[in-house]
Amino acid sequence: MKEGLVLILIVFSLSALVNGGKKFKVDVKATKAYGPGLEPDKIVIPVRYFFIEVYDTKGNRVTKSVGKPFQVLVEGETFDGRNCRVWTQILDRYDGSYIVRYRTYQTCTKTIIHVLYNSQHVAESPYKIPGPVYAEDCYCPNGDTVEWKKTVGCPGNYSQIERDLSYFQEVDFDKVLKEAAVRFNQAGSRSFCNYVVKDNKVYRRCYGQHVGFSMFMDNMLHSMVRKMVLPDIEFIVNLGDWPLVDPKVKPLIPIFSWCASEDTADIVMPTYDITEATLEMMGRVTLDLLSVQSNNDIPWALKKSQAFWRGRDSRRERLDLIDMARENQHLINASLTNFFFFKDEESKYGPKEKHVSFFKFFDYKYQLNIDGTVAAYRFPYLLGGSSVVLKQDSPYYEFFYHDLKPYVHFIPFKRDLSDLIEKIEWARANDDKVQEVARNGRKYVQENLMPEAIYCYHAALFEEWSKRLKSKVNIREGMEHIPTPENEKRFGDCRCHRLNRHDEL
Repeated sequence: MKEGLVLILIVFSLSALVNGGKKFKVDVKATKAYGPGLEPDKIVIPVRYFFIEVYDTKGNRVTKSVGKPFQVLVEGETFDGRNCRVWTQILDRYDGSYIVRYRTYQTCTKTIIHVLYNSQHVAESPYKIPGPVYAEDCYCPNGDTVEWKKTVGCPGNYSQIERDLSYFQEVDFDKVLKEAAVRFNQAGSRSFCNYVVKDNKVYRRCYGQHVGFSMFMDNMLHSMVRKMVLPDIEFIVNLGDWPLVDPKVKPLIPIFSWCASEDTADIVMPTYDITEATLEMMGRVTLDLLSVQSNNDIPWALKKSQAFWRGRDSRRERLDLIDMARENQHLINASLTNFFFFKDEESKYGPKEKHVSFFKFFDYKYQLNIDGTVAAYRFPYLLGGSSVVLKQDSPYYEFFYHDLKPYVHFIPFKRDLSDLIEKIEWARANDDKVQEVARNGRKYVQENLMPEAIYCYHAALFEEWSKRLKSKVNIREGMEHIPTPENEKRFGDCRCHRLNRHDEL
């Protein structure tokens, strides 16, 4: 074996594999491997991934974990003939399927992906990748947003984008920016940034006292311009959690926000939380929408039939929940982990408890999603886990909420929690239905909120927004260029085949 090749090999011994009480043998050729990570030369995301679905020799889909006999080897060469540096993980979803994910740190050529089960090649393995595999920090745009979306297979349209942009058919941004500075920049009460993307370079000017959250938008834009050529656009990003645009106040100001509400007219985009989890996967974040799917080792029947919640005191209903939990300990396990908004009531609702690993939440069948200051940004992670989500009625929403249906993807309860006990008791009495809701929620995440979907939504939003801008986009006075933070050595190794010598220089 070549030095430096990445190999994950976990060997186990079982006298027999059992699926639904029946012994079976894995069919390595019938077992499926699929996903964007098997086309890494075409689809560039920070972490590539693909799925393995196990089938037996009778053609049946295996629905239980088969342990960890899978081996994945990603091998390739740099341009100077060294072995590529690649980090690989295999995540067991405990339902007969696995997630394989890997992060490359250099441009890899002659790349081959070996997928093996007990040393036997699975499906069409080995997968020989015809083109170079670029690392995340490589500047190598693959066409404009239209071409990129087609390559990745993004949805043709988004009803939420159509809804949000219906307020803004034609936009004169000179007037927009002037009005925004007057309306939202008084005494530092709000913070926002005016962004321009011009010739695929990022520029911004921020307003307000607390502008640190601009790094989340910076990072996403930088990641996008490395992958595609964005249209020349100008927009405003709200750096706070609360949506800002009152539809009754004219003229309407187009503001891009991470959270929206039914009584505001903000243009919603994926939250900074889910965006960072996408960009920093297998990096500085541990919770993401792939890792949360791999903590399902407790079968549904063995989970505790209680509703579980942990969090800080950012809304009165969270304090009310503590009262309910104390009166109904057999139904609810809930505690506060920090006091900030209601410090004067800590003696009543405390003591605060230590944080619990998010992955341990799924030891319980029922997960409670209760608003914080706005929508609770943990919602997609709860949906992606192995439990069912009971969600508080709320005017706040993230970019995907309107796709979801009550009793299909989640179980709703009233905003004042008045029917929460009733809903938990209903869930306990309807276990099969509730388990199906849990599966549907998880399936929605797997089909609509994976890493490339976050890029797809941003790309579609920026593309549609560019059509609304009346005047030519120019770099405004006072703006600073925010260069992509390329590592010079890695960028030198990039050698993007889409750039000619002049462009590269």
